[in-house]
Amino acid sequence: MHFITSNLPLFIAALGSGIMLLWPYARKLFVNFPEIDTVEAINLINHQDAAILDVREHHEYAGGHLPNAKHIPSGKVSARIDEIEALKDKPILVYCRSGARSSSVCVLLSKRGFAKVHNLKGGILSWEGAKLPVEK
Repeated sequence: MHFITSNLPLFIAALGSGIMLLWPYARKLFVNFPEIDTVEAINLINHQDAAILDVREHHEYAGGHLPNAKHIPSGKVSARIDEIEALKDKPILVYCRSGARSSSVCVLLSKRGFAKVHNLKGGILSWEGAKLPVEK
């Protein structure tokens, strides 16, 4: 105990870095939607007729987006939920730049009763990295 109190900043830093390392694994215990890669996303779109929801900001969307994507910025999804209410029982692929904002939107949609939400792992960065088409 004396060691911990004597080296409190070091102990806190070590504890924090341990939590950051374990967070991606622990997070999977708390989310009830799948994170899918680009291959799974293409299958979802082509074989299950998934709707695509882009939750990036307007300037990001204008710079390029997945074909046929519906655009609702992440901060406005709650206020504009009625625009996608008809998609409640349909598969929905949600994406942003890297997957963080879309993950939050997936949580929100899941809580609102959307049964088949999927987060694009790595966001549009992974989509473009796989040389898949974007519209401008």
